Amino acid sequence: PLATVSRKVSELERHLKTRLLNRSTRRLTLTDAGHAYLAACRRILDEVGDAERTAGGEYSAPTGELIITAPIVFGRLHVLPVVTDFLAAYPLVDIRLTLGDRISQLAEDHIDLAIRIGRLPDSRLVAIRVGSIGHVVCASPAYLAAHGIPRTPGELETHSCITFEGLGSLATLTFSVDKADFIVPVRSRLRVNTAEAAIDAAIAGVGLTRVLSYQIV
Repeated sequence: PLATVSRKVSELERHLKTRLLNRSTRRLTLTDAGHAYLAACRRILDEVGDAERTAGGEYSAPTGELIITAPIVFGRLHVLPVVTDFLAAYPLVDIRLTLGDRISQLAEDHIDLAIRIGRLPDSRLVAIRVGSIGHVVCASPAYLAAHGIPRTPGELETHSCITFEGLGSLATLTFSVDKADFIVPVRSRLRVNTAEAAIDAAIAGVGLTRVLSYQIV
């Protein structure tokens, strides 16, 4: 209400021991002291706003070192490109990227961010799902042109396959059909111990291989 505003202004004038407003029956105007006081108050409010935004990090450019861990292949193919873009965008940040397939202890190893694939055990750590992966069966265009494209998992029995120890049994492949496991016996023409080797052999036309979807780019 205007009466409350008028009373508060009068109290402020008494506190400052000066007149801030020229009063007439038609209007109110600022005195010289009023103009100076208003400008000072606006400047103070702006400084308080800047201080709050600075304290809240609005004006702070990210700085320091960020320690990240990720699986070897996934990290090289998918994390490293993101890291290089991040470094270009934030020149005051340094990153230590550790690629390894062992499970690191985040607190003990002073790791800020860990990228994991698979189900995580319960812990006090905060986890955010950023995507999903699956298995894919792939081969080179030359192999498929020569031997045909399998349309169902069962047709893999008639194809040459490249298997590797990372997916369990070397003589069978397991698929999920209508939420039930479907096991397909396969002929393993080539057995290797890494997915990278299996992919290279598939590119060379040796046969079909099954790998995780993120390993195919």
